[in-house]
Amino acid sequence: MSTWFITGTSRGFGRLLVAAALEAGENVVATARRPEGVAGAFSDAGDRLSVQALDVGDEEQAASAVENAVRRFGGVDVVVNNAGYGVFGAIEEVSDAEVRSIFDANVFGVLNVTRAVLPTLRAQGSGHIVNIGSSAGIAVGAGRGIYGATKFAVEAISEALRAELAPLGIKVSVVEPGSFRTDFLAHHEQRRPRTSDDAYTETVGALQHAIDGLEGKQPGDPGKAVAAIRALAAADDPPLRLPLGSDSVALMAQKAASLAETAEAERTRAAATDFARI
Repeated sequence: MSTWFITGTSRGFGRLLVAAALEAGENVVATARRPEGVAGAFSDAGDRLSVQALDVGDEEQAASAVENAVRRFGGVDVVVNNAGYGVFGAIEEVSDAEVRSIFDANVFGVLNVTRAVLPTLRAQGSGHIVNIGSSAGIAVGAGRGIYGATKFAVEAISEALRAELAPLGIKVSVVEPGSFRTDFLAHHEQRRPRTSDDAYTETVGALQHAIDGLEGKQPGDPGKAVAAIRALAAADDPPLRLPLGSDSVALMAQKAASLAETAEAERTRAAATDFARI
């Protein structure tokens, strides 16, 4: 029996991961800013579920939640940094306060939980940190710059953590979902800038129109995504990156090809900036 510590469990992948882990007979620490709904949804889970209030942007709350988890279950095996949200708008439109808020949740939240749990994982000499990124952490276009910036940061954090923690017996992976049929794009969950400018109608406006039309028609199956994440957590040698959805894989392949093309095209100009070899 393993113990899962999952953030952002009030909806979406987080809620589904809690259900799947409990069904498999595992211990689960489910955290959310508003934990009441989580506790009510799994009222028959018994002693295998601990529901805790956690705003991941609060470093002290993160430390307390981990302490409670270790006290309750004796350790933590899988950490899923899932909490976060999206903002869709032009870079100019998103205010300083809105940018700082999403970075608090999507980036500093990952760091707070990770720093809080690492002493336990290092003492165990084992564990797996699974960061939920996004295909927007691979490549972005108009209207997704700020959200993408947070997920690019999660990519960098995960890549560095992998190198730092592998010698200590701790695994790290980042999951990169494309469009899945959760409520992420639902109108009541969407966040857009408080102000907008008509100058971006043809670019950002087109994205927002596409998002509105995609709700309920996303190609990704959340249940299959959760099964893939659980299989990742169980793997002896898990990959650093796990793209989920054919759209995410296509975006990754397109970005890789673009980078390779740029590297080849700029090879001579780049080398010309080196010191001359004697």
